[in-house]
Amino acid sequence: MKKIIAVLLTGLVFLSFGGCKPKKAEKKTTTKKEAVRNMSGEKSIEGKEGLFAVINTDKGEIAIELLYKDTPMTVTNFVGLAEGTLDAAKGKPFYDDLKFHRVIADFMIQGGDPLGTGAGGPGYRFGDEWCDKYEFDKPGYLAMANAGPNTNGSQFFITHVPTPWLNGKHTIFGIVVDEESQAVVNAVAQGDKMNSIKIYRKGADAEKFTATQSDFDRMVEAAKKAAIEAKKKANAAKIASVEKAFPGYAVDENGIYWKTKKEGTGDKCGSKKMVTTEYKGYLVDGTVFDGSAKLLKGGHEPLDFMTDGGQMIPGFDIMVQDMKLGEVRTIVVPSDLAYGDQGYPGVIPGGAYIAFDIELVKIK
Repeated sequence: MKKIIAVLLTGLVFLSFGGCKPKKAEKKTTTKKEAVRNMSGEKSIEGKEGLFAVINTDKGEIAIELLYKDTPMTVTNFVGLAEGTLDAAKGKPFYDDLKFHRVIADFMIQGGDPLGTGAGGPGYRFGDEWCDKYEFDKPGYLAMANAGPNTNGSQFFITHVPTPWLNGKHTIFGIVVDEESQAVVNAVAQGDKMNSIKIYRKGADAEKFTATQSDFDRMVEAAKKAAIEAKKKANAAKIASVEKAFPGYAVDENGIYWKTKKEGTGDKCGSKKMVTTEYKGYLVDGTVFDGSAKLLKGGHEPLDFMTDGGQMIPGFDIMVQDMKLGEVRTIVVPSDLAYGDQGYPGVIPGGAYIAFDIELVKIK
């Protein structure tokens, strides 16, 4: 039953398409050969109050209003990186001179990756942040790119057109302020640079906004606790069964229960690593449905896959990325990070939590 575990989960590559193709714009998009704005982004925000970012690109300046009251954690991350006040920025503007590494016509422009490949980030991840006031119903939204739920880092994108298939999948934290700025968004080509990002605090409320490491850490911890409590409330009965069968386990912000049974060595595995794992999969009641020969009599060969490569169910992948070489860990994954409400016919019931014993054997 190896295929049960190694189901390919498409669309989890920093910007998830949700099974839909980018829609064509109703109006013609400006191309890189056409003229772009000469007016400064600062001019676009004259007379306005709020928190703003002006992104200076090879094609001109993009003025964006940051939604610091609606998505404060995400905006704190962005501003802290832009101004160099988060630890990951090492005292320098993180985004300066980075490329827009991914541009899809009549869809979006994506940047913020220090590697320029789509696989890089600031060295940490944080949770999604939702506000019902905003949906991808028009062009010009600034949102976080991700590799699945609660995997935000430094990468972001700005839309060309309405993209409703992204609703509920990517945190919106800013809005392009005017047509001149949107024309620059539409003109940006793959490989163009962000020369700089400058933050403007306009008005008494915005002037109080800070983006220190302690600000960000406090928000991240509060969000983790809130996410855990919300998930517990929604899944109270199932969680009761899990906690009875797996007492004393830690639980992360995704609602995954885990316990290390044998400590590993070195650094945590992280993303985009080729790994080999021994494993055994079973339901909360102990019913085994799959496994490798080392952990299950009559099982098959170990699993080889790339972490954060869309090859595994999300909960399994998330936990392996957090493990060290040689570590043995038992995890219990909620259905939304496994097989969802549909389950796996004849093997895994719909909406079921599933458990795995995992040993991380190799990291390449």
